Amino acid sequence: MMDILVLYYSRDGAIAEMAQIIARGIESVPGCQARIRTVAPVSTVCEATADNIPDKGPPYVTLNDLQECAGLALGSPGYFGNMASAVKYFLESTTPGWLAGHLAGKPAAVFTATGTMHGGQESTLLSMMVPLLHHGMLLLGLPYSQSALNETRSGGTPYGASRVVGVDGKQVFSPEEKDLCLALGQRLAETANKLIKK
Repeated sequence: MMDILVLYYSRDGAIAEMAQIIARGIESVPGCQARIRTVAPVSTVCEATADNIPDKGPPYVTLNDLQECAGLALGSPGYFGNMASAVKYFLESTTPGWLAGHLAGKPAAVFTATGTMHGGQESTLLSMMVPLLHHGMLLLGLPYSQSALNETRSGGTPYGASRVVGVDGKQVFSPEEKDLCLALGQRLAETANKLIKK
């Protein structure tokens, strides 16, 4: 089985829910399985450290997860149009893999959620793409042949899957947002399959 890494940070659960649906899309492709991982939160207290194993949810990502994956779906909530500090902090630790070219030539996709419709979804997705480009990854978006991209009245962009959760975090996950998460996972896995077979 080919492992596709679904790596995310989720403070309130919206990104974690998206990650699960993207993983279903990945696993709809024969021969592919999702490896779900998260990043540790960043503390404002310099001496604070997180346990090696989170209290709940998937394990924390390791550099080996990046080396072993055939593709990567990277997710973060949008904070002022940018990725969460925890995701950036982890990406800044990936220099050894960058020097070794562990991610070069592998497909990647990004996903996000924000509290409002104009909460910086596309700029957040673009902020996550930049380090992946430095790693030499092949970035995938969502083509407009995905009908949900034309039908959505909330999240969904050609840059990657997105979701609007409302300022209270309670807005319902729309059918179109779910469809686009599934489609992104499926597209990522299909692309990884094609690249491996060549």
